[in-house]
Amino acid sequence: MPLLIVAALVLLLVAWLVAEPRLVEWRRERRRRRPFPATWRRILQRRVPYLRRLPAALQLQLKQHIQVFLAEKPFIGCGGLVVTDEMRVTIAAQACLLLLNRPQPTYFPELRQVLVYPDAFIVDRVHADGSGVLQDQRQVLSGESWSQGQVILSWQDTVEGAAIPNDGRNVVIHEFAHQLDQETGHANGAPRLGGRARYERWSRVFEEAYRRLQQQLAFGEPSLFCAYAATNPAEFFAVASEVFFEQAERMRDESPALYRELSGFYRVDPAGW
Repeated sequence: MPLLIVAALVLLLVAWLVAEPRLVEWRRERRRRRPFPATWRRILQRRVPYLRRLPAALQLQLKQHIQVFLAEKPFIGCGGLVVTDEMRVTIAAQACLLLLNRPQPTYFPELRQVLVYPDAFIVDRVHADGSGVLQDQRQVLSGESWSQGQVILSWQDTVEGAAIPNDGRNVVIHEFAHQLDQETGHANGAPRLGGRARYERWSRVFEEAYRRLQQQLAFGEPSLFCAYAATNPAEFFAVASEVFFEQAERMRDESPALYRELSGFYRVDPAGW
């Protein structure tokens, strides 16, 4: 009898593992088919001018992604901030740009919470200097992505990043690019790509662009990317994602190989919008 119970439990577990992804996608499809709230549409028009560039089909797709994202991801106000629909919709719209044209988007599966501060926030960390001595270090940040399942954002920086859609700086795109990178473990600048050949090409193209940026900074030459992109490959990928969406034509002209890799990964061609 105990063996029959164990077998039944195993069968139930297998059935759940098979059915659960289908159930999730069914719920998401129902959410995508709902009318997009008029109040949310007005928020997008006021807060996210970037969306006017998108073709109509991508605008519709983005709105569907926003509905799923907001249904699944809780937002938490920090530092006394009360989270509003304006904040949620503004953040979700920019995050979901990274999900366009994916056949079955997973909506940042490791993300459990979006934490929002009113302004830049302070983080205290222990840092080892060149000699190995541990020192307390205080940083003022506009955003951060944790592999434990949190994205932390400054609302003020979020608003400023959305308001200027062509300066190559967008904290939401930056931090959610990190989330994509972290799906494979710790962020290293190589998100989930597919086959081995794709990883080899991605690594070659990104390393060449990363080294070129370091050389430009060393010689004081102008660059497509800010100096922060040279911190490490993970930050380079996140900054490159910002530039890809906000300065697409410039990246296509100055770094065509990098543009092709990002266009293939994000499945869009913003230089043509």
